[in-house]
Amino acid sequence: MKEYTKNQLRRLRIALIINSDKRNRYIIKHQLFKGVGENFFFQPRFIPSDPKLIKFHNNDIVTSNVTFVTHDVFHLGLNKLNRGSFPYQAGCIEVMDNVFIGCNSTILSNVRIGPNAIIGAGSVVTKDVPPNSVVAGVPAKVIGTFDQYIEKRTQEHDWLTEEQLWEKFYKEKENKL
Repeated sequence: MKEYTKNQLRRLRIALIINSDKRNRYIIKHQLFKGVGENFFFQPRFIPSDPKLIKFHNNDIVTSNVTFVTHDVFHLGLNKLNRGSFPYQAGCIEVMDNVFIGCNSTILSNVRIGPNAIIGAGSVVTKDVPPNSVVAGVPAKVIGTFDQYIEKRTQEHDWLTEEQLWEKFYKEKENKL
C-alpha cells in the first residue's frame, strides 16, 4: 500500500506542475515510467495510474491531453454477473524512437508505436503502429508515411509572422467560398 500511495502522490504532484519542462525533469528524476530515453518531452498534466507499464525511447514528444490506458476495470462489472471470476486486465505500451503523439489522443494497452511515427491529434490507437507511418482517426489508421510528412514539412520552410499567417489563412478561405 505504501508504494501505491507514493505513486498517487507523485501523480498529483505532476498535475500541479504548470511548466512542462519542470514536469519532464520531475518525471525523469523520479523514474515514473518504465523507461524514458533522451530528448523526451511529455506535456500532459496527468500521469496514468500504472506508469511503470509505459516505456518511451529517444526523441519522443507527447503533447497535451494524451491519455495512456494500461488497464480496464470492467472485471468489476463482469464479476457481478455471476458468470465466473474475471481478472483485472492490464497491458504495456511502448513508444519507440522519434514518435510524435498529437493532442487529445488515446493510446490503449498492448500497443507498440514503431519508430518514426506520427499519431494525429484526437486519434485512438488500438493496435500497433508500424514504423515510418502517420496514423490518425478513431480507430487510428495509416494515412501516410513519416518520410512523406518530412518532405511536406521541408517544402514549408518559411517562418511566417502573425500577420502573414492571417493573410495566408484568409487567402486560402477566400478560394473555398
